[in-house]
This record gives sequence, C-alpha cells and structure tokens, in this order.
Amino acid sequence: MVSHNVPDRDRLATAPSTAETLRRSLTLWNSLTIGFATVSPVAGLYAIIGVQTVVTGGGWFPALALCLIMQLLVATVYAELSSQIPIAGGAYRWARQLGGTTTGTYAGAIYVSSTIAMLTTTAYTGGVWLAIFFGSASGAGMTLVTWGAVFLLVCTVLNLVHVSVFKVLISLGVYAEIIGSFGVALLLFFFFRQHGFSELFAHLGTGTAPSQTAAFLAALAISGWAFIGFDACSTIAEETHEPKRMVPRAIFFSLCMVGSVVLFNSAALTLSFNRETLQQTSAVSDPVTPVIVANFGDWAETPFLAIVMIAFLACGSSMVQYTSRIVFSMAREGSMPAVLSRVTAAGAPRNAVLFTVLLATLGLLFGLNDEAVATVLAFGTGGLYAMFAMTTGVGLYTRLTGRWDPSLGQLNLGSWGLLINIAAFLWSLFEFVNIAWPRPYATSPNAPWWQLWAVPLVLGGILTLTTLYLLVGRNGTSVHSGEAEPL
Repeated sequence: MVSHNVPDRDRLATAPSTAETLRRSLTLWNSLTIGFATVSPVAGLYAIIGVQTVVTGGGWFPALALCLIMQLLVATVYAELSSQIPIAGGAYRWARQLGGTTTGTYAGAIYVSSTIAMLTTTAYTGGVWLAIFFGSASGAGMTLVTWGAVFLLVCTVLNLVHVSVFKVLISLGVYAEIIGSFGVALLLFFFFRQHGFSELFAHLGTGTAPSQTAAFLAALAISGWAFIGFDACSTIAEETHEPKRMVPRAIFFSLCMVGSVVLFNSAALTLSFNRETLQQTSAVSDPVTPVIVANFGDWAETPFLAIVMIAFLACGSSMVQYTSRIVFSMAREGSMPAVLSRVTAAGAPRNAVLFTVLLATLGLLFGLNDEAVATVLAFGTGGLYAMFAMTTGVGLYTRLTGRWDPSLGQLNLGSWGLLINIAAFLWSLFEFVNIAWPRPYATSPNAPWWQLWAVPLVLGGILTLTTLYLLVGRNGTSVHSGEAEPL
C-alpha cells in the first residue's frame, strides 16, 4: 500500500508498481466508445425529456445548447489534467496530486458518492425502459425499483465477464445509439416534422414552473444530466494505451459527439411531437415511443425499444466500470478498505465492481416514491457538478499558485487555459447551486422538506462523515501528510 508520507509526484504517469495494477487493454476507440456510452445521447436525452416537458412546458432547447457549450469548457480542463496525470481515479487522483491527501480524500468521497448516485439514476430510468420493453409500462414505484435492480444485475454481469465481451457490448451500444437515436432523428427531422423551428423556443413557462425565468433555470438544471460522464475516459486512463495522448482526445471528442447528437435529437423530436401527447406526459412516462409509432407505424415500436434498451445497458455498464475504477483507486491509496483494491487474474477490480453496484442498488429505494424521479435525477447530477466545481477549482488554485504547471502536459493551451479554467469553475459552481436549489414545482407540491433539500443534505452528510474519518479514522496519522508538491 502507498504511504501517505511519500510525495505522489513520481507516480504521475503510471500506476504504482504493485500487484494492484490494471491492465492496459483499451485503445483510443475503446476509450472513446466508453466515454460515448457513459454520456449516452439516448440515456442523456430520453431520461430527462419527460421531466423537461412537465416542468418547463417546452422551449428548453436553448438551455440544453447553453449547457453543452459550458460543459465543453469543463471537459477541456479535464483533458488538460489527464494529459499530465493519466491514472485510475481521474479527478480524485488529480485532487490528491495537486491539493494533497486531505483534498484528495474529500474529492474521492464526493466523486464516489456522486457517480454511484449517477449510476442509480441511470438504473432507475433504464429500468423504466426495460419495463416498457417487457410490457410493464404502468408499474408503480416498487415495480420500477425492481426493474432498476434487474438492470443493475445485467450491468454487473457484463462488467465481470471477459473484457472482450465488455468491449463488444459497448460497441453495440454505440451502434444502437447511432441507429436508434441519430438515425431515427434524421428521418423525423427530414420527413415527419409537424412544426416550424420556432417550436424549439415556444411554450417556455407553460409547465409547472411559475414563470419563464424559473422554467429556464429549471431547464438548465435538468439539462445538466445530459452532459455528464465524459470524465469516464479519465478514470480508465490506466487501462488505455498511450494515455497522455489518447485520453484527452477521448474526453473532448466523446462529449462533442454526444452533445451534437443530443442537440439534433432534441430538435428533431420537439419538431415531430404531437402537442397533445406532450401535454399528457409525466416525469416517468415515455413520450418518445408514441412519436416513433405515429410516424413509422406499429411495427417500429419493438425494434425501437430494443435499441433504446441496448443503449441504456451499455451506458449503465460503462458507469459501473467508471465508478468502480474510482473506488479501486481510492482503496489503492488507502482512503478505502484495501480489499476493494484487489484485482482478479484478468486484471479486473471485481470487489470494487460489486461494492459499487451494491450501493447503487440501495440508492434505488428512493425511487419507491413515484414522485421522486426529479429528486433522483438531482442526486445523480448535483454531485457530479460539485465534483466538476471542485476539480476545476483545485486546478485553478494550483495553476495560479504555481503548484501545477499545465505546460508540462501534452495538451498545452497557453494563456487560453487559464481563461477556460476560470469560466469552467464559475459555470460548475453556478450549475451545482442551480441543480441543488429546492423546487417544489419540479418534484411535488406536497414533497417533504428533505426531498426538496436532498442534494445539499446528502452532500453535507458526505462532507461531515469524511471530516470525521480524517479526524479519527487513521489511527492518529496526521491528515496533512502527503501534501502536494509543485508540478
């Protein structure tokens, strides 16, 4: 195990020289497809379209576009960091290297918690589509939680089989995205449009939000879900060939590709929607399939649902891999039980995978409340934006104080790097507050107070437990050991 008293500088480019190392088995294409599947146009857009419609009433396309532009700035900072510190754990490892052990522990706690919440959200929304595919579309909370658990079980199996099988599934997921998402959107856009382009900006504020301003801010908060997960490429850097060169490309290109598809798909669907169908939707209903059936015929329903289901499973499987690598990295550094850093003969962190899925399954219990889907989405989104704010903030602070010299990385943005870092930090902080803001109209008028304040309450609990761990959990070892050195 790595000592906390030893500087991390010598371990920047490669993993520790122990048995607790992951095998380099991923190419640029593999890394790109994992990033694409984790961000996922299908999972990103189809999971939020019902909530967007209920809360905003329509006109949320500009918020989606603005969110993508700002997230590209965050992705640029992540690409810059990964070009210098390409190791399992991604942003957790960067925070530890740049800010010291204490900063790294806080970052790791937030990162693991938020990515597990993200996985729970994907399992819940993916379980909805799984239920629809198998004819259980009218299920209540318990039914949807059960389907979510089945979804996680499948994702677990796919993570524990041979890596070649996992690669095939992720590739199938990308192809499913291209056919079922982009391909269908192309046909809808060119042959089945019912509205003019002004429809993309119409009806804002006609949902449950009390005003257009409130609707736009809510749309921006909900849109945040569609553009998280690109950092998965950085958490698997240790398994990627030529990571300093390949991982930054995978981070940026995966978000660019997914973002373009999400924007086009949302436009195509909005312009093809029957307004009456939208007005009858709910946060957990499926407003997309009726559009497909209405335009292509009943025959298209089953193939379309199958394609969406494959895309969701690829997304969920990528998230399991993504989160388990953060758990593995923290355990290897001594911030979590050492048993979670053990790898199989094939080089897979099996214990970390099982731990990740177990916690995500427990998180599904929040879905027992049928009206909690917006809160579940907030859980899965808010924590990641807290991590984006922390990562870009640590990067900005260490850049300004000279602890981090970005010019040493393979991606060198010069003076633009500082400006992008500042903008990315301010955006991440704003979006986190926006997502965490209590909105009764986005959940339920009768929602309990803890549901409205779910994101700050959970984050506050995580930070409190982490502080207690740092104070009393290391058998008297100083929490200030292993402070960062300038890079």
